[in-house]
Amino acid sequence: MPSSNNVQNTHISQQLRALHGAILEIVAVINRPQGDERLIKEAGINLERALFPLLVGIERLGPIGVVELAERVGRDHSTVSRQVAKLEGSGLVERRPGAADRRVREAVITPKGKTMTDHVDAARERIGREIFASWQQDDVDKLVQLLSKYAGALKETLA
Repeated sequence: MPSSNNVQNTHISQQLRALHGAILEIVAVINRPQGDERLIKEAGINLERALFPLLVGIERLGPIGVVELAERVGRDHSTVSRQVAKLEGSGLVERRPGAADRRVREAVITPKGKTMTDHVDAARERIGREIFASWQQDDVDKLVQLLSKYAGALKETLA
């Protein structure tokens, strides 16, 4: 009886383990407070570090409810609700009744908040250009294409 644990399966298992390790490293770097602090400083904005991922998330995903936003950033929804209220008080976001369910209050970016995230985007681009300065353009293109493909498949599989 042939073994089901052939060389190809072993190679794929090793590659999946290496992929998982690389993703864990990326997530760890992204989740470190120093990364947000560097982006805030590089962008030249005045924003509490804890509010930073929420502002960016609202700009990218909004309008978005507090519960969904909390799930995406891995925080308790009551904490996120208080933090979104701070963003609203600063004029960076506004909350309004949801389009699909008027009982849900969604957060949406304001023009002032969009200006701030535009500064963050410019800072992120400068840092990204620094990271990819020694890479071949084809490698950057492949990385983006394959990570996007993986993210879509992962989302679909785990949904």
